[in-house]
Amino acid sequence: MRSNLSRLLLCLILAGCSSCWLLAQDNSGSEKSKSDTRTITGCLTRNDSGDGFVLTGEDGSTWEVRSSTVSLADHVGHEVQATGAVDHATAHNLKEDTKDAAADAHMKKTNNEHGHLTIADVQMVSNSCK
Repeated sequence: MRSNLSRLLLCLILAGCSSCWLLAQDNSGSEKSKSDTRTITGCLTRNDSGDGFVLTGEDGSTWEVRSSTVSLADHVGHEVQATGAVDHATAHNLKEDTKDAAADAHMKKTNNEHGHLTIADVQMVSNSCK
């Protein structure tokens, strides 16, 4: 009898711990892509020094962009869809993971992605930024 009660208690404890663990998982859908290649839609502008370009994504992300195949200057002030390779993707993803952890610990208010992208293709979405 005592053995059956011990087993029942053990099962209840395991079920309770499993339930807590499942509830603690954060599946909010706001994870950043870990892909080496990204397609970002947003506004293309010149950077502050005027010698480079910044793509501000619809999700608030900012990307310092460059391209040897596409004339980015032709698209300044336009909303574009740009596809390219993330520079130093592994280091970029580690940095973004660290920012995610800081945001989860409430040590950082904003958690917008920032990185460097080498653009291979640009499609104009609109003649002006929203």
